[in-house]
Amino acid sequence: MPLKTTFVKFSVQNQEITNQFIRAIEVSKGFKVVSKGENHQPDLLIIELDKDSETHLDKLNFFLDKTEDTHIFIVSEKSDPEILIKALRIGIKEFFPFPLQPKAIQDALTRFKERQAKIEQKKQGIPGKIFSIVGSKGGVGTTTIAVNLATTIASKQKKPSIGLLDMNIIFGEIPIFLDMSPKHHWGDITKNIERLDAFFLSNILSEHPTGIHILSSPRYLDGQPSPTPPIMETLLELMKKKYDYIIIDLGQSMNDTALKILKMSELVNIVAIQSLPCLSNTNRLIKSMIEFGFVERENINIVLNRYFKKGVIPLDSVEKGIGEKVTWVIPNDYSTTMSAINSGKPLHDVSPRSKIVKSFDDYVEKFLPDSRKKEKKGWLF
Repeated sequence: MPLKTTFVKFSVQNQEITNQFIRAIEVSKGFKVVSKGENHQPDLLIIELDKDSETHLDKLNFFLDKTEDTHIFIVSEKSDPEILIKALRIGIKEFFPFPLQPKAIQDALTRFKERQAKIEQKKQGIPGKIFSIVGSKGGVGTTTIAVNLATTIASKQKKPSIGLLDMNIIFGEIPIFLDMSPKHHWGDITKNIERLDAFFLSNILSEHPTGIHILSSPRYLDGQPSPTPPIMETLLELMKKKYDYIIIDLGQSMNDTALKILKMSELVNIVAIQSLPCLSNTNRLIKSMIEFGFVERENINIVLNRYFKKGVIPLDSVEKGIGEKVTWVIPNDYSTTMSAINSGKPLHDVSPRSKIVKSFDDYVEKFLPDSRKKEKKGWLF
């Protein structure tokens, strides 16, 4: 998402300090230094603390209380812990002790632009996108696809912003595929729906080292109430405020809750393999989804998993059997896939140069806009 120009103003006595910041600004995109004769309200003030740092910080605190649109970087000869703590408490995001380090300045400007991107995104109300993975029959690999679609998107983002939900009602396998042992699952939400807010959800989700956040299904029959359509709507609307992408493994489920998820999805990936029963199921599933208004035709992608070029049913026959073009072909790579599953690692970690990994990379690159790369929303609490 394109950002407005960030206007920068200096309140610095040391000219060399000003010059160092200007050099960093000149190689950064989207910044403009405000000269003395210009009337632009600055978005970023770079201020050198005077000798009476306590009094100066009190004045800055008063200033920050009166404005929400101007942010401050502080430069100071002193780097006493008490000064740093007070600066943080009043909302100063960046503190630069002497001598200045060019890389530290550059990194701070980058962080500032990322924070501004989040603010602009919030103002624009741009929600995250829900991508559902549905199997046309059991055992076609929806969990493998969901897990590796999420981790592939994460690999394209500097700060991943991805939620991964396991909606296999009983014995979901996402934690096994990622070698995790989550303390919570969606049953903790269904029985506490009245408590659901950003803070509560953040404590339920489990973070994987790739940066994706997992909401698993119960690992055993424990009497947890199943998620209803209203519960899922509440949960997903909340998650759309947090994440750029929400990947949902629906397995083969087609109950009322699954249908609600499909209605909320920007993209429904229907997974098929090269078998006549599966292709027949896929054909009927697509027609049912469209006929009953659960999904628009343009929001459906056909994923052909475990594709074998010399298979009994060639690709053109697959498309004739389904009645739709195949959007994404995932090559059959049993060895790499099983190695990833058994080791609890994403395919990218097991065999980064394999054809199956390339298929995930190519698919993600088609829908991942440049403006979504290297951005992440934050919890608003």
